[in-house]
Amino acid sequence: MEPPEDTLRRLREAFRAGRTRPAEFRAAQLEGLGRFLRDNKQLLQDALAQDLRKSAFEAELSEISISQGEVKLALRNLRAWMKDEKVPKNLATQLDSAFIRKEPFGLVLIIAPWNYPLNLTLVPLVGALAAGNCVVLKPSEISKHMEKVLAELLPRYLDQSCFAVVLGGPQETGQLLENKFDYIFFTGSPRVGKIVMAAAAKHLTPVTLELGGKNPCYVHDDCNPQTVANRVAWFRYFNAGQTCVAPDYVLCSPEMQERLLPALQDAITRFYGDDPRCSPDFGRIISEKHFQRLQGLLGCGRVAVGGQSDARERYIAPTVLVDVQETELVMQEEIFGPILPIVNVRSLDEAIDFINQREKPLALYAFSNSSQVVKRVLAGTSSGGFCGNDGFMHLSVNSLPFGGVGASGMGRYHGKFSFDTFSHHRACLLRPLGLEKIYALRYPPYSPRNLRLLLTAMDVRSCSCTLL
Repeated sequence: MEPPEDTLRRLREAFRAGRTRPAEFRAAQLEGLGRFLRDNKQLLQDALAQDLRKSAFEAELSEISISQGEVKLALRNLRAWMKDEKVPKNLATQLDSAFIRKEPFGLVLIIAPWNYPLNLTLVPLVGALAAGNCVVLKPSEISKHMEKVLAELLPRYLDQSCFAVVLGGPQETGQLLENKFDYIFFTGSPRVGKIVMAAAAKHLTPVTLELGGKNPCYVHDDCNPQTVANRVAWFRYFNAGQTCVAPDYVLCSPEMQERLLPALQDAITRFYGDDPRCSPDFGRIISEKHFQRLQGLLGCGRVAVGGQSDARERYIAPTVLVDVQETELVMQEEIFGPILPIVNVRSLDEAIDFINQREKPLALYAFSNSSQVVKRVLAGTSSGGFCGNDGFMHLSVNSLPFGGVGASGMGRYHGKFSFDTFSHHRACLLRPLGLEKIYALRYPPYSPRNLRLLLTAMDVRSCSCTLL
């Protein structure tokens, strides 16, 4: 592979030449991305199985189909998204043309994670290509089989004068970040997000940070425990719990906990059998390092369900912990594995206070038969996304933005939000050179009469305008 400096120089030259700007070029790149997904579906599934032992069902549902859907949506709407957006004008600019132009930033860096190594790589890539940028893609070295497929095959489907895959670990990524980019999109941990943001700040480069955090799941006493258990177990143990929007802990009363525990055990057994290790539908932990970290968390509180592990397979059973203390490590860091602590609260208000005393999460869930209870949790908290009575289904709606708030990230994407994220929204006003007598009202020598006329024309009472 060529040195990163040469790669960046080559891509920058292509962008400056205007190669990526035409709609036809952007559409061709998106079509190439669609062909990559169709032509290599089995290879992609195999890579996901090798890296995470992800089942074909989960691979199709959460990786391949979502990526294909984003490509199709962008192709269908590309020209409409690219159009100049007309905006309302005040009286002083009625004869002018005022609009927002969506321009590509230029050279974009996308740093992807390992837990959904296809989805979280290609979905932001769709937005960057649709917006007309040149892209450097840095897949995770931890999901090594998917990294290999992306590095060897994806460039064949895209214009290599405008796109490149760069490989390496933390050291190579750090060296890459020393270079100037026009936009950086990072998905990963808050710890690394701070490093990325600090590197971007040296060049005043804008960033989107998709991080994570401890996502709460409140369960009200009026719920059917089996319905809640089915839904919570599915989205907690999906991808062996290695999901940034999975619930990190359940908040409920002691009475609901007593009803919920057998229901969770029942759901886990129905989903994965008496021994989930033998289930073709339950994944594995990505690496030895992460396995050892998770095994340490099994010592927190008391294991009520599961708790088994096997280092040879990097297997952690679907697990539920109770009697967990707030000070224990399992309540201090994002779990990112198939472990679900239950924390007792005495009331809805206490649950809301518990959530608000912590960093704002990427996702928040509330279960109740009462819409008023769900709406109270929604109104009384803040999070990147919210879902009532289910788990992470809000991600399947590409007309909703996906992103964090506060410690869980900044920026948003999915659907048109991806296009907007990778576009500079340029404010434009075009004015003719004529009518100088009218525009002369603003020139010195100033007079009270001219000021009144100008203020009326700019309608300062109903819009915010600045006269420069």
